[in-house]
Amino acid sequence: MTAPPTVRASLSPSRAADFKTCPLLYRFRSIDRLPERPTVEQARGTLVHAVLERLFDLPAAARTPQSAGDLVAPQWDRLVTEQPELATLFAGGDGAGVGEFLRSAAGLLEGYFAVEDPRRLEPAEREALISAVVDEELLIRGYLDRLDVAPDGALRVVDYKTGGAPREAFEARALFQLKFYALVLWRTRGVVPRVLRLLYLKDAEVCDYTPDADELERFERTVVALWQAIEQATARQDFRPRPSRLCDWCSHQTLCPSFGGTPPPFPAAGPGDPLTDARSRPVAPGADE
Repeated sequence: MTAPPTVRASLSPSRAADFKTCPLLYRFRSIDRLPERPTVEQARGTLVHAVLERLFDLPAAARTPQSAGDLVAPQWDRLVTEQPELATLFAGGDGAGVGEFLRSAAGLLEGYFAVEDPRRLEPAEREALISAVVDEELLIRGYLDRLDVAPDGALRVVDYKTGGAPREAFEARALFQLKFYALVLWRTRGVVPRVLRLLYLKDAEVCDYTPDADELERFERTVVALWQAIEQATARQDFRPRPSRLCDWCSHQTLCPSFGGTPPPFPAAGPGDPLTDARSRPVAPGADE
């Protein structure tokens, strides 16, 4: 009998992308675990994802733009109850800010209906946590927005993007996330997804990508090499900044040497704690969007 793999580490597509973008950002988020105040854009994305998930709870004929719009306010109330920090985004306002925010979310839902008819779809899974062990000890995992399964067993991975259709560099980051999911599905189900689909709701655009097994094998080696680089950086306590245009959206500029800051002291490791995403840190739905 073959012994089960010994999982020593875990990695999500978001944290992997953080390290690729800027090793110091990975450290701040996964090792120091510095708090980050939610932004309006992130909250809007979380809300739209929640509405689209609940939309498929309705009977097929009831999945209309009106029904989706009716879900916006109740889903926002639920999210604020579960994540009270979201309420601070509009603290002190007269309600107009919240109203405009909800209308903007409804506008993105219009973009969704411009590219898909949910009445013709029955997703197999929504907001599903999937995981697989690669290289015998690395657990890779994340949340799928949606998985469609055709009658012939073909898989389509669907990811909702609430921003505009990106330039090439940003689209590569989005496809990295979907290839991550495709690798998990291939390793756990033995099926290479036929389509990886990005739905850009703001621009009502669809981007389809078809992977193959050879590509996923290469991608698996890339993920393992990326994890090895993370382990080496952790052992050396050396996570260097990598300045780019994305710095404009970073919450940690005051601690970044590229902006004259100083990172906090490197945390002390506990027993058996490699101080990384390896600690089986929960991955929240929508966290990889």
